[in-house]
Formats: sequence, C-alpha cells, structure tokens
Amino acid sequence: MNQLLRAMAIATGLLMAAGSAAQQSDDREPALKGFTCCNLHYEGDWISDANWSSQPMLPAGATIQTTGYGRYRVMVEIDGRKMWLGQDYGRQQSLGDWARKIVAGQDPRPKIASWPAAVRSAIHVGKVTLGMTKEQAIVAVGYPPLHQTPTLDAAQWKYWHTSFGSYLVVWNESGRLQDVIADPQTRYRVLHEPGK
Repeated sequence: MNQLLRAMAIATGLLMAAGSAAQQSDDREPALKGFTCCNLHYEGDWISDANWSSQPMLPAGATIQTTGYGRYRVMVEIDGRKMWLGQDYGRQQSLGDWARKIVAGQDPRPKIASWPAAVRSAIHVGKVTLGMTKEQAIVAVGYPPLHQTPTLDAAQWKYWHTSFGSYLVVWNESGRLQDVIADPQTRYRVLHEPGK
C-alpha cells in the first residue's frame, strides 16, 4: 500500500511539473492589446476557434487584451468582460500565433464603414454575402478552423454554424465569395441575401 501511495505521489508530482512547464512556456507570450479582428461567437465565457455562428456574437472592433495563457487557451478581457479564447481544433498553430490573429492592432470598424452596404449589413448580423472578399468574410464570420482549412489560399473554407451543421464558403478565381454550400436550413442561417 505504501508503494502504491508513493507511486501515486510521484505521478502526481510529474503531472504537476509538466502542467507547470506548459504554463510557463505559454506565459512567455507577450501581452496583446487591441481590437477583435472579427465577429466572435461565445458560450458563457468561452470563445472556441470553431466560432459556431449559432451562438451569441461579440462584434468586430471590440476592445480586447490578453491577460494570460494556458494549455490551448488564452485569457482575455473583451470590453472589460473576462473570457477565454479556446484553441479547440486548430492546435497545429501556436497559441500565440492564433491570439495574434484574433487581437488586431488596428480597429477594423473604420475599414468596415468604407465597405459596400450589403457587406456592412452582413457583417453586422454575422453572416457572409456573395461577392465578399476573403478579408470581409473573416471580419464577418472569423477565421475558418485551421484543422479543416489549413490555408486561406484554399478554394473553399469550411465553417460550422453548430457543432453538427457545417458549411463551405466557395471562392472564385478573383478571391470573391461565389457560393455557400450547405443544407438549405444552414445556408439560410449563414448567407445574408439582401432583399430576400
């Protein structure tokens, strides 16, 4: 029995040391302060990198600052609200690189204001619209999760409306949003079609 307790204590110590080392390496990331790059969707205080569009939304351009790093998560304050950025799926990218994508150095709202009315309207409701550029789509619905869309040069980006309802954003040769491929209900919920 004594040996079992000793082995458990050693294993617990090793796990705590490994967790502490992981935390220390993540804490070396510099604090970031700026604006949310894009519309972010959340559940409670958790913002997943899947950015499910069916959840409540924080708008692009909200003030954001990082306050700490953990294992696959970044503690942030968004407009004074404590939240977590959760790297649930795109873990092949460093946590710091992902945080630097979300925390923009410049407020995107002046640029958004210069875009066409249909694009501004889509961004306001967190949807994509035909003819958008890749930059505009990212502002509207965030970065596509990296595990399914490893490069923004891809002809299609895969997003999720819910954990079960995915959709594809299809780009034409000039980098404009050509189509959204999804079941009819998901397509209706993610595609902004002014006048319909």
